[in-house]
Amino acid sequence: MWWSVPFLIIFPMVVGVILFCIRIQKARKAIAYVATPAIIVAVIDLVVRFFAGGAVPVELYFDTETTDMFISVGEILLMLFVVIQCFRYKKYWISLLSIVPTGMILWLEYFGPKYNQQYHIRIDYLSILMCIIVGVVGGLITIYAMGYMDGYHHHHTEVPERRHYFFMVVFLFLGAMFGFVLSDSLMWVDFFWETTSVCSFMLIGYTKTEEAVNNSFRALWMNLLGGLALAIGILYFAINTGSVSFRMLTDFGVEGDALVALPIALMAFAALTKSAQLPFSTWLMGAMVAPTPSSALLHSATMVKAGIYVLFRLAPAMYGTATGTIVATVGGFTFLMTSIMAIAQTDAKKVLALSTVSNLGLMVACAGIGSPSTIWAGVFLMIFHSVSKALLFQDVGATENVLFSRDIEDMHGLIYKLPKLASFMFIGIVGMYLAPFGMLVSKWAALRASVDNKGILLVLFIVFGSAITSFYWTKWLGKLIGRTATNVKVKDITKANEMFSLTCNAVMMFLLCLLFPLLSRSFVDPLVESLFGNYYDAIPMKILYILIVCVLVVFAVPFITYFSTKDMKYDEKLAYMGGINMDNDNCFTDSYGEPKKVWLTNYYFAHKIGQRKLMLPCQLAAAAALVIMLCIVIGGLL
Repeated sequence: MWWSVPFLIIFPMVVGVILFCIRIQKARKAIAYVATPAIIVAVIDLVVRFFAGGAVPVELYFDTETTDMFISVGEILLMLFVVIQCFRYKKYWISLLSIVPTGMILWLEYFGPKYNQQYHIRIDYLSILMCIIVGVVGGLITIYAMGYMDGYHHHHTEVPERRHYFFMVVFLFLGAMFGFVLSDSLMWVDFFWETTSVCSFMLIGYTKTEEAVNNSFRALWMNLLGGLALAIGILYFAINTGSVSFRMLTDFGVEGDALVALPIALMAFAALTKSAQLPFSTWLMGAMVAPTPSSALLHSATMVKAGIYVLFRLAPAMYGTATGTIVATVGGFTFLMTSIMAIAQTDAKKVLALSTVSNLGLMVACAGIGSPSTIWAGVFLMIFHSVSKALLFQDVGATENVLFSRDIEDMHGLIYKLPKLASFMFIGIVGMYLAPFGMLVSKWAALRASVDNKGILLVLFIVFGSAITSFYWTKWLGKLIGRTATNVKVKDITKANEMFSLTCNAVMMFLLCLLFPLLSRSFVDPLVESLFGNYYDAIPMKILYILIVCVLVVFAVPFITYFSTKDMKYDEKLAYMGGINMDNDNCFTDSYGEPKKVWLTNYYFAHKIGQRKLMLPCQLAAAAALVIMLCIVIGGLL
């Protein structure tokens, strides 16, 4: 009996409702501390049962008439919630993006042409991977949030105390994500898709400030636009084929059936909105106004991975098609341009947000190319990105609580001020973009496939994007281990549960690096084979072993730096600036007799390549590419 499947979907949602009703903080924490390990245990049970059964796809729940009715009620409640919020804040037109797709899905369910009965749940390698990411990484973020939100309201007294609301939405979000990745019925997929969109809207608008409200509605309309495309695709697919099975959609696409070209294009479009690709990247940037756990949850474990999950499912069907080419181009373009914008950011959370959009762009490019080697690379990038970004967002939040700043310039010499937090930050950054994992492997595989397919434009995007990515990460790493006379250790006030989550993520990051070949051979290779029917090693295992040794040496850098210099006396030498040096804090008197201070800082080119400068033209270019994609697909049908 696969008890863990309904448990993972229903239990988090029930816990969320209970947490909303309980206003005693200690009782709420006790429930959350019990519920989170229970979710992780259920995920482990799901994984064990899957492999014990021979790791073959499992289909469950053929007759679900009662459940379908509850899901229909849920669709209506979501629509009513969105409509009420839109009218409350006078965003009337956004309500149509909820009313129209909900009406379409309900019509198909009760009044439209009958479609074939099917199994509603499908468990395979890709859904198992997503459950692990959502359950383990998302669970650790929840534990971290228990401590972080106490300090958040202590520092932000202007924000209304609504932790019961916050944790309700978090657990509803987790349940919806489990339902999303386990569902094979596109009707169920649509419901859970809309639920995640509404939950992200609620998390982003948590503080109720004008900026938070505006950003939350931007996220809402962009994700609901994707939901509208998804609903149209489901309706078209069901009317023309008599099926609403996700697996059948991809099977028809692989066989080259013209009837599914439009649904695949529409679902790919929806996935681009959810994964914050250009021209829809601004919703993810706006999510930075939310508390750090929201950013970690939206940017790493759950929200943005939903779009990538859909694209990986569709990848075999997009291979060699116009849809795949446009998707890969948009992903590569997003990878390059958001990497450029990240250079101009000094706010650590904004750098993480833009790098997230950039990394997602590379995953999208891998999915659009649609070859086994690029999906192999994309899956690894998804795994490492989930753990790395969860670690980095939480670490930046903890650092901000100590330093009262998340400016990268204020992190100069952080290894001496806050050794633990700086080490975790170093591990997260190194784990994201250095060999033998993460960005390097994915870029290499995508680049090789682009060369083989003579995709010159995509080759340029990947080559220049790769160089730029290395630039802003290396700049940040240099800040962490820099040393000056003012590097004084400060008191670390990070709470025990926050430190527990950070430590677990750092250990997972290290183990992923160490066990990379084993993970490839035992899990990722079979995953790619299950999607394509074949696979081959993108990088020979002998090379991977050599790269692992190299990266473990890199991991040792912050520890060697700290222990070799922490007790060293710093011989301060004042910089001579053509004036008279003063004896306090690197100040001097210039030729006009005015006191000046020497500042050591990076240059960020904010007025040249900042988000305000580049975002709009990039959005217009990406929007044009998507319009071309839809025109090509529709023209092919006509």
